[in-house]
Amino acid sequence: MKCSLCPRRCNAERNEVSGAGLCGMPALPKLARAALHFWEEPCISGENGSGTVFFSGCSLDCVFCQNYEVSHGGFGRVVSCERLADIFRELEAKGAHNINLVSPTHFVLAIIRALDIYKPSVPVVYNSGGYDTLGLIRSLKGYIDIYLMDLKYLSPERAARYSGAEDYPEYAKAAVRECYIQQPVCEIKDGVMLRGLIVRHLLLPRGTGEAIRVFDWVRENAPDAYFSIMSQYTPCGRVGITPELNRRITRREYEKVLSHICESDFDRVYFQEPSSAGKEYVPPFDLTGV
Repeated sequence: MKCSLCPRRCNAERNEVSGAGLCGMPALPKLARAALHFWEEPCISGENGSGTVFFSGCSLDCVFCQNYEVSHGGFGRVVSCERLADIFRELEAKGAHNINLVSPTHFVLAIIRALDIYKPSVPVVYNSGGYDTLGLIRSLKGYIDIYLMDLKYLSPERAARYSGAEDYPEYAKAAVRECYIQQPVCEIKDGVMLRGLIVRHLLLPRGTGEAIRVFDWVRENAPDAYFSIMSQYTPCGRVGITPELNRRITRREYEKVLSHICESDFDRVYFQEPSSAGKEYVPPFDLTGV
């Protein structure tokens, strides 16, 4: 297939097992891990865990990626759509509160095929970095119950410097708006989300102004969604080429953003404690469950 799934539209020739394009991935899904995961937002992880499927490759080029060996290194195993459907069943049988598809953009066609084979009885979560086309998000209508979307930047300059995607803001904002159209109401039962939208933002060093702008945008454009401010940033990947990112965020940076959020009238917010910043929270990518 000539791929134009992500905004890069590189038209790379991706066959079933050979990778191409910036993501370097084949057409069939390549997985690094499929297991219960407990480090998502409380309404996603619940008590039993989220049935998380980590896909290999990524259409972004974030210099600070914590999952670098998977997103850039290409670690993983190629599976059939039938096997992916079986993995959904297996995670559901283990008690997963949902099926959580992490970095799914470049495998959306295969994911839809797998969901046509087996649609889980638990919610399906689309867990994306936000670099998605409007058409791709629209193609997921009826398949996805919960959108867990990053909004990394509103600044094209920061998007270009840190993720190699100057056009990220325009695509991510359009994608979030469409997710909100599809799932405008957040439904939570017994502490677990059944449907809705959560918009995430990772607070970066020297990024308080950007975080505040992102929060204000979400409050205005998706007022009934949840906002998750993440403080887990740990220098990883290739941050050596961007020296300003080669440290954790400070308590002062964290409290400045929290103060702005708390002074607003928006109360659908998840706060992540700074103690979550550590490589020990990165899951082991060891083909578990694949």
